[in-house]
Amino acid sequence: MTDQIIDVNFNFDNSYARSLEGFYILSQGEKAPAPALVKLNRPLAQSLGLKLDDLEEDEVANIFSGSIPPKGATPLAQVYAGHQFGQFNPQLGDGRALLLGEVIDLVGQRYDIHLKGSGKTPFSRGGDGKAVLGPVLREYIIGEAMHALNIPTTRALAVVTTGEKVLRDKMLPGAVLARIAASHLRVGTFQFFAARNETDKVKQLADYTIQRHFPELKTSEEPYLGLLCAVRDKQASLLAQWLLVGFVHGVMNTDNMTISGETIDYGPCAFIDRYDSAAVFSSIDRQGRYAYGNQPAIAQWNLARLAEALLALISPNSEEVLRLANEVINLFSEQYQQLWLKGMRAKLGLTTIEKNDLALVNELYDSMEGQNVDFTQLFRGLSDTLNDNTDAVRRLFDNPDIFDHWFVSWSERLARDPIGFEERKTLMNAVNPLYIPRNHIVEEALQAAENDSNFEPFEKLMEVLAKPFEKREGLEQYEKPAPDEFGPYKTFCGT
Repeated sequence: MTDQIIDVNFNFDNSYARSLEGFYILSQGEKAPAPALVKLNRPLAQSLGLKLDDLEEDEVANIFSGSIPPKGATPLAQVYAGHQFGQFNPQLGDGRALLLGEVIDLVGQRYDIHLKGSGKTPFSRGGDGKAVLGPVLREYIIGEAMHALNIPTTRALAVVTTGEKVLRDKMLPGAVLARIAASHLRVGTFQFFAARNETDKVKQLADYTIQRHFPELKTSEEPYLGLLCAVRDKQASLLAQWLLVGFVHGVMNTDNMTISGETIDYGPCAFIDRYDSAAVFSSIDRQGRYAYGNQPAIAQWNLARLAEALLALISPNSEEVLRLANEVINLFSEQYQQLWLKGMRAKLGLTTIEKNDLALVNELYDSMEGQNVDFTQLFRGLSDTLNDNTDAVRRLFDNPDIFDHWFVSWSERLARDPIGFEERKTLMNAVNPLYIPRNHIVEEALQAAENDSNFEPFEKLMEVLAKPFEKREGLEQYEKPAPDEFGPYKTFCGT
């Protein structure tokens, strides 16, 4: 434990530490041998009101490595449980992470500052508590890409190397990620106390959650049922947005499902290149539990686990509470599909609603299956077909005749939609990204940084991904899928 602090005003207001005693253990980051700042998200830091320009770079590195806390921080490791690949683990917790504290930003919003890879905590369960540079940079890349795509997400604030080597399959440079989130409250946080039949603690947590995220429920006659509904709504929206851009989270355990509706924990995640509803990138997801097309059903399953944790608060009547909870859970699929279909209409340039739109969309997805179609290129390219320039899109299909059949149906539907060519093209290009974190390019950037301390590919990729919808000259390589020799892509839980 260190008695040092760095005197800087971060406008901390640490409500979790203040309000939820027994939900965490105070802990300090390990002293890094030689912390060095690799990347600082200055626009984000400025929006949070963090006065980092008042500090020397080594002080910033010490703060975000966990070595020396800033004034006003209350570093702690949060406790939670979770279903991991369907199996319940009654105690997990922050094994290599710390909640540094909560800051109030320039517009009065509350955000956690969280460190990943800062060393052992009381919940480390035999692990070293460390992270290595490649996975830390991956989380920076994917999280900021998701933010630029307007998808709710935790965000990367800084990357610091620690000056030590960490053993994984080989010795790799150690690093710490500083990220922000609306909170780190998880389904697994509720599960931890519910599994111990500590209903008073579940209620305390639910009341805190309502106060922090859903204050409109404080006057509700059924606040805990309302909380379940609110989380359902957040997750249905999040999952729709994931699938609309071809994102695969990879490890949708209940401890990785936030109450705030943000995407969290970018470990074995990736964006699909060639469309495949069964796409899996995680090296350990051998059964495809968290495959691309399974994600909405898994989110609903996770929601049911939250409902189980809240049952005692919703109603003392066992029959009534099951009915109420099931009604909320069963509405997830309908709500998700409505949000996804709304997004698909925008991707296809449709501004009106017709009853056969779902069939039109499903026909497109059926036509993509097994055709080696690049998901992102297809949807971006559709706007170019509005003036009958279909060659580029047709070439994406192994059998272009399959696309031609669907194109006739889509063209007939567009003829009944009232907006003009230019307006439709603008609409489509505003929601169909041109640039995503292509797996082979991400890997090139990570390898250059990890093996050669060359951060230029990483910085260039971040520049490209900051404006995913805007076509820019000289970036053609970032539009293309991986070459065949790249092979099947696998990712690993690394942070």
